[in-house]
Amino acid sequence: MAVAVKGGLITPVIRNVGVMSLPQIAEESRDLAARAQAGSLGVDEFSGGTFSISNLGMFGVDQFDAIINLPQAAILAVAAGVKKPVVRGDSIVPATVMRVSLSADHRAIDGAVAARFLQSLKGFLENPASMLL
Repeated sequence: MAVAVKGGLITPVIRNVGVMSLPQIAEESRDLAARAQAGSLGVDEFSGGTFSISNLGMFGVDQFDAIINLPQAAILAVAAGVKKPVVRGDSIVPATVMRVSLSADHRAIDGAVAARFLQSLKGFLENPASMLL
């Protein structure tokens, strides 16, 4: 994640997310963000990361591309959800559409792997309950 702080951005690192539940990740994110804004993170808490998430959607931005914070390998840009007409079956219906984009360093991540990640993310966003399984 990227956190706005006085003088720029900092990317606190959530470690071992593969063994954490979604509520644990959310709690760790809140804690790290609060401590980043307070200027009380240790160097080990914002170094050694490989992947960041930048959410400008909370500011109403509906599309953007994020730049990788080197030496990390990738960053996911998350934009605002916007009501738009979409086609479902043979009907046009209103739906909330959220754009995401992934910037990946191809020296570290194969493009096909990045595409499969986005495909999985799309599935989770379209069916949020599946994240809890």
